[in-house]
Amino acid sequence: MKNLEPKVLWQQFDAICQVPRPSKKEKQIIAYLQKWGKDHKLETITDETGNVLMRQPATKGYETHPTVVLQAHMDMVCEKNGDVKHDFLKDPIETYIDGEWVKAKGTTLGADNGIGMATMLAIMDSKDLKHPALECLFTVDEETGLTGAFGLKPGILTGKTLINLDSEDDGELFIGCAGGIDTLCTLRFRRADAPKDMFYFKVDIKGLTGGHSGDDINKGRANANKLLARFLAKVANQTELRLVSFNGGNLRNAIPREASAVAAVPMSYKEEVRIQLNHFIADIENEYCATEPNFKAELESTKRTAYVMERATTRKIVYALDGCPNAVHRMCIDMPGLVETSSNLASVKMIDDNHIQIVTSQRSSVEPAKYAMAQMIESQFKAIGAKVEHSDGYPGWKPNPKSAIANTIAESYEKLFGTKAVIKAIHAGLECGLFSTKYPEMDMVSVGPTMRGVHSPDERLHIGDTQKFWKLIVDVLEKL
Repeated sequence: MKNLEPKVLWQQFDAICQVPRPSKKEKQIIAYLQKWGKDHKLETITDETGNVLMRQPATKGYETHPTVVLQAHMDMVCEKNGDVKHDFLKDPIETYIDGEWVKAKGTTLGADNGIGMATMLAIMDSKDLKHPALECLFTVDEETGLTGAFGLKPGILTGKTLINLDSEDDGELFIGCAGGIDTLCTLRFRRADAPKDMFYFKVDIKGLTGGHSGDDINKGRANANKLLARFLAKVANQTELRLVSFNGGNLRNAIPREASAVAAVPMSYKEEVRIQLNHFIADIENEYCATEPNFKAELESTKRTAYVMERATTRKIVYALDGCPNAVHRMCIDMPGLVETSSNLASVKMIDDNHIQIVTSQRSSVEPAKYAMAQMIESQFKAIGAKVEHSDGYPGWKPNPKSAIANTIAESYEKLFGTKAVIKAIHAGLECGLFSTKYPEMDMVSVGPTMRGVHSPDERLHIGDTQKFWKLIVDVLEKL
């Protein structure tokens, strides 16, 4: 990867891939950036939240031009395949080239948003570029709470134009995004001694595509938690079902790819449950043939466990998960093709012997609709006696069709590549929404190279589009 062109960009990205940077555990990458700024004799500031700001003076002839802010987040989503041994707190990301793509071996690549960070470092490291004074802002914990953007103080930035380098589609410029809120539901359940006359089994859902719970929510992909609950609810409708455990998904902003449950049915239903799984597999393969070619559902017998959930509790959990709103709820009326409101059944975890925790994530470009969606989830789980809490959430970013920086980038894109860029809004959350509340006069746009499979081990970065992205940013900075 270090030999790809432009080398100054890919070498910076390769160096970033060597530094562990999970969300909320960015200590090592913060230290790396602090040292990088010091070594390059740049004014480098670290605020109380952990955000790092580097200031680079304008190049000759650009001293009187307005300062431009470049921004990316330093944390990455840490997902890996079940058979991969990787410690995200210690091990570097193992990258490789596969045709037109840069990928990682069985883990997320971290191009979201490592390539944005690398772009800023490469610009500041280059000696032959022309640009105005730059403020390069590296924020923490974008992926699990937008903590860095929340903690950024008004006044630390002096520039009035901001380019966020955290988008994932070549030729698309974003001037608006959805707001979001998380809903956490915790249910206390009572245990019962495991009956002796039951068939105990484990069922696994795996091989799903997964992806970003905002940008990919409208692409018809399956949610592992929903599929597993669907199968278990079908069984519970036909016979006695006793749940032992249910675990699926990890991150609030990732569509779950895997889920598993241990359960029991009457011994007389032993063969029927296998038959029902085969029917279920056939149904899902038919339903998701275009989006989930690697879907698998497997059932294996297990030893009798020490305890099971009470039958009533089992039914409450299974039916609530099966009925939990998930995926697209409503499309935008005034912006065709854009999702307005959605929800993601992100994770289901047994947190101890008596509690199960369900985490969902709601997004909407309409603030009342966002809260209405969260209330719908709350009602679903309060009905079964769960304790429900909501995160503080984050605001959306109202689109500005007259954005000067967006139109400047669009002009550069057409000049460089002969095709028009599309200016649009995105259903994913961007830090720009929070920046706009603290810097209301800031003119902002979000742009990036093509990535696919983000927030999953299938994450990949398109080499050619990354080279285009570099040319575009360099050209725009010279224009500004």
